[in-house]
Amino acid sequence: MEKLRYVLVWLALSLGVAALWGPPPVLAQGSRVVSVPTLGVRTDGLPGVINYVLIQFERIAAQNGPVIDFNEFNLGGGSLVGEEWKDGVRSAVQAVARLVGEDGHDWRITLKNRAVTAVTDGRSSSGAIAVGILAAYKGDTLRSDIAMSGVVTPDGRIDVVGGLASKLEVAAGGQYRSLVISRHQPYTSDWPQGEEAAARLRVALIQTRTLAEAYEAMTGSGR
Repeated sequence: MEKLRYVLVWLALSLGVAALWGPPPVLAQGSRVVSVPTLGVRTDGLPGVINYVLIQFERIAAQNGPVIDFNEFNLGGGSLVGEEWKDGVRSAVQAVARLVGEDGHDWRITLKNRAVTAVTDGRSSSGAIAVGILAAYKGDTLRSDIAMSGVVTPDGRIDVVGGLASKLEVAAGGQYRSLVISRHQPYTSDWPQGEEAAARLRVALIQTRTLAEAYEAMTGSGR
């Protein structure tokens, strides 16, 4: 029965169907699911990858949130996530709560990282995940031609990432024509290679300082 329960929950996330998660009396209200692309580099020297993070946002009857569930069940493809990745998600939740002016006490956020690799780690996806959480919260749609690689801080700032040139190659291969990055990325040591790659691949670099700016770029709407 326990295995069946996990299967049903995964299917609900994959199909974008609102699902109950957890034992009664917790009830889901206003559940929404968003898929956000994230870009990753691999330590084995192989080409980078595009992962898709399914994010389900719901309001619950319990008052001890925000509750964050990491659905690492691998049926149909998926990835275990490391502690840095999870810490990045926690920062993303804090940043979203701060931006919308809520404490998140009745939030439940469930995430499934769909990846070709067995394990995903690092914080560079946290900015994109914050945008995805905010889109699920607001009911907005992400643009299909844009991706993001940036670390989000709990106070909503967008910080730099490594491996920018490799991530641009991945973005271009995925038909993304724009990449949202940190405004401070030009001050990193790998910027020259990244700028060269962006020009060669014809991927526009959109520099942002905050989660609000990144969200506007990825949705075309304000906060």
